[in-house]
Amino acid sequence: MIEQSARRPGAELLDVHRLRLVESAAPRLTPEERLAMNRAWDELVRVNPSFFDGPVVVCAGAERQGPYDLVVSWVRTTYRHFALRRVPGHASAMPSLFASVLQPADDGRLLVGRMSNSTAAPGRWQLPGGSVEPPDGDDALDFEALRRHAARELAEEAGIDTPPEDLTYWNVTRAGNGSIGVLFRAPSLPEARLRERFEDVVAAETAQGREPELDRIALIRSTAQLPDLAGPHADYLEPIVRRYAEDGGTGVSI
Repeated sequence: MIEQSARRPGAELLDVHRLRLVESAAPRLTPEERLAMNRAWDELVRVNPSFFDGPVVVCAGAERQGPYDLVVSWVRTTYRHFALRRVPGHASAMPSLFASVLQPADDGRLLVGRMSNSTAAPGRWQLPGGSVEPPDGDDALDFEALRRHAARELAEEAGIDTPPEDLTYWNVTRAGNGSIGVLFRAPSLPEARLRERFEDVVAAETAQGREPELDRIALIRSTAQLPDLAGPHADYLEPIVRRYAEDGGTGVSI
């Protein structure tokens, strides 16, 4: 079991060849915890009115079953739940379950983006991607649902419309706060096309009076270039870029 008490600072790649997702019941919050969560959320919305308390999935646990198998327990909640992270002494806040995409250019460099001021992590550099949303009705949250979510995030954030079936599984990452991320690799594209599509999505969002989720992109080849990205980095970015440079982006099979 990957327990909270066993978490190490920083992030790592888990080298998962088989992934299973199991829905769990949401833990009950005490009245004090719910009050503290609502107060923290209201403060976040006051500072940034663009925050929306929509449905989201959080990670209730991740358990190894064999050296390369991972079972992830997930819970339905809303984005308000993440406000618990800002409440000192409250252990009920659960980490994220997210899907991200490694988007290479034709020359092998990897696309990374900087989160805009309208997001929950302004100025942070990371891969295109985001927290997973729960399935509708009786639909399953399975590997294919994660792949579809990753493709949607790539289109929304970077303007790159890649069919989900063209995304190949790459690996699983565990962030320092215990969040679990499922990583996919997209087909390579010319740098000019990557930049053109990003500029198009920024222009489209701006024209509708919205701030894009990413306000800048960069193409990097190795971890040696990470210091050139001014501002905070997602802690899982460094091990991903390092492994990507080492194995040429091939990832693991599933």
